[in-house]
Amino acid sequence: MSGPLLSARGVTKRFGGRVACRDVSFDLWPGEVLGVVGESGSGKTTLLNCLAGRMTPDAGSVAYDTAAGPVDVHGLSEARRRLLTRTEWGFVSQDAREGLRMGASAGANIGERLMAIGERHYGEIRRTAADWLGRVEIDLDRLDDRPTAFSGGMRQRLQIARNLVSRPRLVFMDEPTGGLDVSVQARILDLLRGLVENLQLSVVLVTHDLGVARLLTHRLMVMQGGQVVEDGLTDQVLDDPQHAYTQMLVASILPA
Repeated sequence: MSGPLLSARGVTKRFGGRVACRDVSFDLWPGEVLGVVGESGSGKTTLLNCLAGRMTPDAGSVAYDTAAGPVDVHGLSEARRRLLTRTEWGFVSQDAREGLRMGASAGANIGERLMAIGERHYGEIRRTAADWLGRVEIDLDRLDDRPTAFSGGMRQRLQIARNLVSRPRLVFMDEPTGGLDVSVQARILDLLRGLVENLQLSVVLVTHDLGVARLLTHRLMVMQGGQVVEDGLTDQVLDDPQHAYTQMLVASILPA
């Protein structure tokens, strides 16, 4: 059996006197979807940014098993880390404007990722971009429109297409349905679940929404005050929470 795809050991991050993330360790296995849940300020987004190389931890390490062999994420040069984020990794932000080039067309947003993995044939790039618009339920006649003309839900679907078109081995997701209307959230979740299963993606998903976590993840880590207070299989954690904080989170979503 192959080893873990991503390994975190003792990841710690401070902001001044505040510890945002303390001594977090885990392994993510190929094809696994790991959810990180907790209230705002629990440290989950800080952890995600440390894992994705967007933030340097004050202590600990993050190792990733690239297609060419394992690397220390924070030991990579900036150029190598950027290459990794354009090829083997994806990052879906809560605000799609952070993950898209708003001044470029929808097709160009998707095409950039294809060019990063070596595709050079314009016709093939455009055909693949059109195919992916269809996969994320955007009309093909919007291929040359800019994201500024899209609704929030359409932008998020375009951001998902931009990230997944290169068939990444690992995708980081930061509240991918946050800030969207409930009906739009449901469509995005359904879309994500299908793509994750069909592409057999490995995912680290940050969310405050336990419903999202139940639908998309295999395993959960619950964070409180920067620390992981409980982890286990998603259904196990949500149906039989052991830690008082997890019990409080689960109780808060149950009908009175």
